[in-house]
Amino acid sequence: MKISYNWLKTLIDVKDVSPQEIAQHLTDCGLEVESSETFESIKGMLKGVVIGHVLEKQKHPNADKLSLTKVDIGNHTVLSIVCGAPNVEAGQKVLVATVGSVLHTTSGEVIEIKKSKIRGEASEGMICAEDELGLGNSHAGIMVLPADSMVGTPAATYLNLYTDTVFEIGLTPNRGDAASHLGVARDLAAALNTKNKTQTYQVALKGIQELPPASGILSIEVQLENTQHCKRYSGITLSGLTVAPSPQWLKNYLSAIGIRPINNIVDCTNFVLHELGQPLHAFDAFAIEGKQIKIRSAKEGEKITTLDGTARTLKNSDLVIAHAQEPMCIAGVFGGLHSGVTEKTTAVFLESAYFDAAAIRKTAKHLSLKTDSSFRYERGTDPEITVVALTRAAHLILELAGGQVSSPLVDIYPEKIEPYKVAFSYANCDALIGKAIDRALIKNILQSLGIGIITEGADGLLLHVPRYKYDVTREADVIEEILRIYGMNNIEMSGKISFSSINLKTEVRFKVDGEIARALVTQGFYEAMSTSLTKSSYVQNYTHAVPMLNPLSNDLSALRPTMLYGLLEAVAHNLNHKTVDIKLFELGKIYRKKETGDFPYEEEKQVALVISGKQQAANYHQPKPPLVDFYTLKAYVETVFLRLGIAYKTQNASHEHLTDSYQYLSGKKVLATIGQVNKELLKKMDIQQPVFYAELYAEPLYSLAFKPIVYKEPSKFPSVKRDLALLLDKHITYAELEKIAFEAERNLLQEVSLFDVYEGDKIPNNKKSYALSFTLQNAQATLTDQQITNTMNKLTRVFEEKLQALIRS
Repeated sequence: MKISYNWLKTLIDVKDVSPQEIAQHLTDCGLEVESSETFESIKGMLKGVVIGHVLEKQKHPNADKLSLTKVDIGNHTVLSIVCGAPNVEAGQKVLVATVGSVLHTTSGEVIEIKKSKIRGEASEGMICAEDELGLGNSHAGIMVLPADSMVGTPAATYLNLYTDTVFEIGLTPNRGDAASHLGVARDLAAALNTKNKTQTYQVALKGIQELPPASGILSIEVQLENTQHCKRYSGITLSGLTVAPSPQWLKNYLSAIGIRPINNIVDCTNFVLHELGQPLHAFDAFAIEGKQIKIRSAKEGEKITTLDGTARTLKNSDLVIAHAQEPMCIAGVFGGLHSGVTEKTTAVFLESAYFDAAAIRKTAKHLSLKTDSSFRYERGTDPEITVVALTRAAHLILELAGGQVSSPLVDIYPEKIEPYKVAFSYANCDALIGKAIDRALIKNILQSLGIGIITEGADGLLLHVPRYKYDVTREADVIEEILRIYGMNNIEMSGKISFSSINLKTEVRFKVDGEIARALVTQGFYEAMSTSLTKSSYVQNYTHAVPMLNPLSNDLSALRPTMLYGLLEAVAHNLNHKTVDIKLFELGKIYRKKETGDFPYEEEKQVALVISGKQQAANYHQPKPPLVDFYTLKAYVETVFLRLGIAYKTQNASHEHLTDSYQYLSGKKVLATIGQVNKELLKKMDIQQPVFYAELYAEPLYSLAFKPIVYKEPSKFPSVKRDLALLLDKHITYAELEKIAFEAERNLLQEVSLFDVYEGDKIPNNKKSYALSFTLQNAQATLTDQQITNTMNKLTRVFEEKLQALIRS
């Protein structure tokens, strides 16, 4: 946001305070001045250009169209100048660019004046035309000044060129009260009064006197239909106006802050917006059909062509200013093309309103519009300034465009918005700030900010907070206001440092997170950090996804229901930058809707892993390392469980984005799901190589990690191994075999392992051969041959009965 130093000086007497000091004061009180620059109405301010008197003119001996002149520029200095203008004559007063001047022409050319010879004759400057000085477009001849012009006067002085210092303020979203010169002047007055311990600096508004009586010749009826989104609406009709260019002073103020002057009426509304922070809109009164204005909700799908010539489709949540037939303006955001002020306008209806900040923010967001009006309405404006701003603008328009007030001022205010009342305690203020500030100084700060004192006691105050302080609603907010004006730099450092320690013995979450991160980093992983917001296109098939009510953009319109998309974006980014071997992990939360419960949403912490590319970098011993696969990821996940001391079992699983997915469990708790990302999703993310993904669920890990280790004495008696070769249907998995074996023999069977799988010659197409090894052991005695035989027979029988297995010899 740009703020003009000269403009500030019309609101507060700071002529004795330099722009540099003002920038420092504003930054100290929370309005950070990010930069300041000098504005010049003419670039370079015509430095080195002075008024000269042409003493004589002679024809150039070597050129028919050139003249030799002698020009007095004052201070007993006469210059010889070769001039090509056809209208130069002796006795004229002219503008002379002396040697060393740099001119910025209307066309954008930069001319540096040097002493030179033109066709053999010395020239010590240039007599200028208006386009050469950047004053206009004419190049027909030199500028000839009135005869009484004082020789030697700098051109900048004679032409009354305008210069200003412009501050660029990084306005935070909560400071709608400072989105104007008035708001900045208010903070500046408070800061200066606090520093100097006075009440000398006061903000004074101008041009707010009573309007002349209305003639009654042209009236516009106003109907306020949507009082939820428009809580106050003020308007007035002015007629007999003449649209013309604005005077130079108004152009200078607007140009300095980057606003292009348009005409005297539109410029007046822009001037008041930036002076008082209250957006205004001027409608051509004769474009208002039925002489009636309605402030209503848009109809779903209703269209309006805005000032930029774009046809826009509205929602029923948008607020519009309409005449009897159709919308004329998107309220608080953008004007319509067919109802604005033109050079033929002779009467206007001037609007000043208080719109709901949330409603304007939603409209501006879904229409992708950002205007000076929406910028202020979104942050919250002052409901008590609508009539003040309207009066200020009406006076300016009448002064600059002539005309008269043709209707009484309309002010529809169904329910007055009362100021906040806040109880303020000195003790709480001292505790939050960490310093006891003088009570008189506190009251001085509050009053300088416009915060009134209703009652006063020994322990505190009851305050009246104006509604332009949109975010000052609690005692803590008031204390923050006091602190920023008093100055953070004025709070002394404490002699001690306080902190809250974390007991890793009781805070197992921190320990588990750290152990997981260390386990993965030592395996070559890098930690990724993705935003919790994701694209709506990613979650459109998730019935439990959580959309944002007021998204910042389409790319950040929902809370993520999975961390997969964020990591795949990171994979795609790395691949696009030629990093093809990728190991990433992320600790974060996912979000989803709940079907039951008082609160309709829930969040879950997860650890997500992605791997892609080669297992390791190529080297001399292994010039072509193997690619990562499902088993590579499986090993990484099991390394994590090993570090956490968690026992697990596995089973096949299903996952909407994974093929051949696999689950880890402890009892009934699911610890993790792993698998290969399906090709359809990789194609959607523009990833051309296989990617493997795992998600570990934090809550079960927290509850199971680092449990006390129970040691068991190893058996003194030897174990025995026996093998079986089984012919099975293809669909039967090893996990089923292992489960059936342990159910059949719970005492002697210690371990089952798979050491061969065969499909092919002499095996039917729908069959496969599994070779299993069984480890048997008795903790109490040495196994006998009979016990071993009985156990193996039992296992053989159960495989035949439950799986129709054939025992191969």
